[in-house]
Amino acid sequence: MESKKDIFFQVVADRRSIRNYTNEKISEEDLRLILESARLAPSGENAQPWRFIVVRDEESKKFLARISKNASGRRFTGEFLSKQMQERFKSLEDEEKKIAAFKKLTSGDVSGFVSEGDLILMVIGKKDVWDLPYDTSAAIENILLTVTSLDLGSCWVIAPCIDIRDELKVKEYFKIPEEYKVISILSIGKPSRIPNPRPRIPLKDLVFNEKFGEAYYSE
Repeated sequence: MESKKDIFFQVVADRRSIRNYTNEKISEEDLRLILESARLAPSGENAQPWRFIVVRDEESKKFLARISKNASGRRFTGEFLSKQMQERFKSLEDEEKKIAAFKKLTSGDVSGFVSEGDLILMVIGKKDVWDLPYDTSAAIENILLTVTSLDLGSCWVIAPCIDIRDELKVKEYFKIPEEYKVISILSIGKPSRIPNPRPRIPLKDLVFNEKFGEAYYSE
């Protein structure tokens, strides 16, 4: 029997950002587990500022997809025009792949997929809580790991929440009170394709001993 440690780290290693889904529905039992894991997340002074809206209605999902697509398109077009995108992809030598990546980003398609999952989970939070962004991020990570443990897929999307103009549209559509802030949305569904793991920076370049720059690990 696998240990709790082994199971946990396998779930962490298996987590992916999923953007392609089947038509399979999420069971109410699985959804409750996902939400329960979010509820159990840590928060400063136990404020528990998070609130969640389950979105399954197709028109509402398409509304969020349009907002997300347009928001990402604006953001990445700015990055392209300022040459930041070219700098970010300078190590990619395949010119066709580079052009395809630029098109996907500047068109907003990188976030327009969100309506393709069975549901979208909106994460909102109480504005009067000091640690709101950190508290809700802890809840979101719990959601992502629980989704992975259930052999489902999810992607954490912030596109419709960055620009206040987009956030106001979302708040009006979903009747979200003024005292709450829209934090993120998460598409959730059954993956039709599991992408390969993304490269990660080695620990030796991330962890320092006593002072910044003094490597803790040699390998």
